[in-house]
Amino acid sequence: MSATLGLEGAAAALGIGLLIGLERERHKGRGDSRACAGLRTFAITALLGYVAMQIGGGPLLGIMAICLASLVTVAYWRSLSSDPGVTSEVALLTVLLLGAMCGTAPELAVAIGVVMAGLLAYRQKLHHFARSQLSEAEMRDGLVLLIAALVVLPLAPDRYIGPYAAINLRTICTLTVLLMAVGAVGHIAVRALGTRYGYAISAIASGFASSTVTIAAMGHIAAREPNNIKLLSAAALFSNLATVTQMGLILGTVDTGLLRPMWGVLFAGAAATALYGLALMFPRPALGAAHQPIKVGGAFNLKLALLVTLAMTGITFLSSAMLSHFGEVGVMVTATLSGFADAHSSIASIATLAKSGQLPLQVIATPVLIAVSSNSLSKCLVAWVSGGRRFAAYVIPGQVLLTLAMWAGSWWR
Repeated sequence: MSATLGLEGAAAALGIGLLIGLERERHKGRGDSRACAGLRTFAITALLGYVAMQIGGGPLLGIMAICLASLVTVAYWRSLSSDPGVTSEVALLTVLLLGAMCGTAPELAVAIGVVMAGLLAYRQKLHHFARSQLSEAEMRDGLVLLIAALVVLPLAPDRYIGPYAAINLRTICTLTVLLMAVGAVGHIAVRALGTRYGYAISAIASGFASSTVTIAAMGHIAAREPNNIKLLSAAALFSNLATVTQMGLILGTVDTGLLRPMWGVLFAGAAATALYGLALMFPRPALGAAHQPIKVGGAFNLKLALLVTLAMTGITFLSSAMLSHFGEVGVMVTATLSGFADAHSSIASIATLAKSGQLPLQVIATPVLIAVSSNSLSKCLVAWVSGGRRFAAYVIPGQVLLTLAMWAGSWWR
């Protein structure tokens, strides 16, 4: 067994060295200006790291790393006039460490090696993207998003505080980060696919995280791109396709029998959303509108993201206050109040009640549709706050059509 593991580790180290060495060999140049390391050097270095770790462990690997760093330093100073970069030198040291890692975690080492080879192979495109494609505003927004997601969010306490225990700082931070991320995803999709298809595809994908947040993000963009307001409104409504899909997944996960009284509701909602969205997405284009350049600006609006998050938090607080003062007078009232903040959690609780026998299967459509209706009302409010009157004028009729279609689908059994 140990011999097999040894061979696997050595093979992984050799593969990493050959993969990265092959990429470096293609770009090392020729003649006196060629780089110091190529295919053979990288392959041998990876095996050196593996053998050193197996024979002497960390101390011997450290000695080998110091010796290799000395050789790399000499080679760098010799080629300083022709190639001031240190990419190959740093890659060589990294390959030594990856070769050593193959003795304990070969899968991780290979994965890192593949990513590293990709970064080296696409360096020209990455340089072009950083220098020519990425704007200062996009760079700033990317840093803000990373700080919020990787620094602020993990530090936010995950507990309910305040009156009625309705405020959760982790939830508020999560919604804010999600709203910024949805805006960034939409921005990238539009840059890659164009306005007509980029917004729609990104909205459907982001809708699985939160359709309400996606509508708010599209509203933010519509506020600064009024010429694309129909496309943005269509994208906002397409996020409901993810909501309908999630409804089916939630019901089917709890009990597949719950889908029988709900398939007409789900089909009617998806069809109405798709038809209304396509009607907005494919109008007769105005003269020259199809050739308008894509505006390059910030990926999201932080102030509006915070505003919408606070509005959604206020809705949650109001729902908690209503439940506290008036009590749970039934599943209908609970579904209505909780649906303002999140329809999925309400639908999951209704499905659980039905599976446990506390609620007949034949009547689950009504509380589910009440939750969807209250959530649709919340989305209309978010559309008005985030995108203004014109954006809401397109989104609200679509939300009303979706809700009516789903109610009508409840009779189709």
